[in-house]
Amino acid sequence: MGCCFSDVRGGQEAVGGTQQRPIGGVGVGGGGGNNGGHNDAVDLFFRARGQHALFSQIELSLSASKLRDRDIMSKSDPMAVVYLRKGDGMLEELGRTEVILNSLDPAWIEKISLAYHFETVQHLVFHVYDVDTKYHKVPVKTLKLKDQEFLGEASCVLSEIVTKQSRSLTLSLHNKNLQVGVRNLGTLTVRAEESVASRTAVEIIFRCSQLGNKDMFSKSDPFLRISRVVESGGSLPICKTEVINNNLNPSWRPLCLSMQQFGSKENPLVIECFDFDTSGNHALIGKLQKSMADLEKLHKGRNGANFTLPSSHHGHEKVLKSQLFVDQFCEKQQHSFLDYISSGFELSFMVAVDFTASNGNPRNPDSLHYIDPSGRYNSYQQAIMEVGEVIQFYDSDRRFTAWGFGGRTYDGTVSHCFNLNGSPDGYEVEGVEGIMAAYAGALHNVSMAGPTLFGQVINRAAQIAGKSLSYNHSKYYVLLIITDGVLTDEQETVDALVRASDLPLSILIVGVGGADFTQMEKLDADHGIRLESSTGRIATRDIVQFVPMREVHRGGISAAQALLEELPGQFLTYMRARDIKPRNPTPP
Repeated sequence: MGCCFSDVRGGQEAVGGTQQRPIGGVGVGGGGGNNGGHNDAVDLFFRARGQHALFSQIELSLSASKLRDRDIMSKSDPMAVVYLRKGDGMLEELGRTEVILNSLDPAWIEKISLAYHFETVQHLVFHVYDVDTKYHKVPVKTLKLKDQEFLGEASCVLSEIVTKQSRSLTLSLHNKNLQVGVRNLGTLTVRAEESVASRTAVEIIFRCSQLGNKDMFSKSDPFLRISRVVESGGSLPICKTEVINNNLNPSWRPLCLSMQQFGSKENPLVIECFDFDTSGNHALIGKLQKSMADLEKLHKGRNGANFTLPSSHHGHEKVLKSQLFVDQFCEKQQHSFLDYISSGFELSFMVAVDFTASNGNPRNPDSLHYIDPSGRYNSYQQAIMEVGEVIQFYDSDRRFTAWGFGGRTYDGTVSHCFNLNGSPDGYEVEGVEGIMAAYAGALHNVSMAGPTLFGQVINRAAQIAGKSLSYNHSKYYVLLIITDGVLTDEQETVDALVRASDLPLSILIVGVGGADFTQMEKLDADHGIRLESSTGRIATRDIVQFVPMREVHRGGISAAQALLEELPGQFLTYMRARDIKPRNPTPP
């Protein structure tokens, strides 16, 4: 094969049918949230068009009770308008319900559609109006709201709705000045439902026989690429298998494809077999077109399908001896991230803060730990707030674990995992505000020391996550490590991460300051190469996400967005691998 020093091992990994996709997507990849595998091919397709595929489409249903009656001869004719409050405080209208005549207890039929992003806090604002009779035949989209009577408003965060088992939340309506006023303005109930076409997925094992040899001094290194035929006549890649080296009769690891990926069982799929080349110029061994229903028939009949190659004769194809077999075809139901969260599964937040001397003296303004009297957050505070504000909605008791590492603690010894609140026994604090207070207090009582060691913090988090398995399978732990430095215990850290990959735990690492974080990036297996321990054990899954704060803010997004986009996928990979299902699964 070619002579190239690029990431060969990463390029030979399977894509799109093994790792689980976090939150689904629109069209391809499924508006239904998490049903298919994480799909780099589909992500690339969307991002090339300036779109983001990683979200779940949500529909909001609204109803109200005991609204104010603003009409003299009849009851109010209410309509609801839903807004998203953006980062600058401005309201972006998402949609309007229909007008319901003469009702103080309306249940609107018109749904409001929006994209649910786990990694951001989405503030929703609801306004209710009494529509004047003379506008009843005017389309609601064209109504001027200033001409209608205001009945009240309410607000919440989308996460507050989707984490409820009922996926509904009842809010008290109030005036625009945030006061309920002298009389009750009624209530508004909001229900969220995932727009899921189907949770059906197919686990499939492909095998080939008598593949053509494209190499001169060895055998071909084959892999399959599967694409879905779209209405425009082209095809969209949905997954590829791993590469099997030096083999003309390969059998690949199972692929798991959602109905959102393959469309329907009758939708044509193009299956191409290539000989891998490190240069990227993969040689086509053969191709064929089959639907998922056709592949099921091949499995049941234990038959093979012949590959073809374009012929020199225009419009003709050459039928090859090479064949594709389906050794396994198994339909199953896959639940989404929201299915788990709304049935009572929780994310438990942990934080570990770097107290090594390289951060500088906290009393000096150039220190990364400097607390600005003006109230402006330093990078540590910023990371805690941005991530904590998102995750807090997914933990019912909001008691969070807070540690420090690399500091000289209250008893004069250097510790690489100490309780941030100074307590010898309790490491939990109340809410994100509790973490911030414990951090500020520790800066007065803990001296900066070193070196930078992650191993003890990761092992402590793994111990807590592992202990929970004996009594609770519905809790998943998220450890946020904020650091400014280069690891001194890289191998110990890798060993700890490999051990922790079997546990309900994800680790988010934020790099602050101007250090070289190349070493940290190796811990994040985004390029398909899983971590390997000193004993040769390979990590079960990727549980690390690393981002340097300077790069995140340069890109105009929050640390939470950059860190948390992979978390739902890591959560699902863990749950599905252990066949852990939601407590009250939503029917397909």
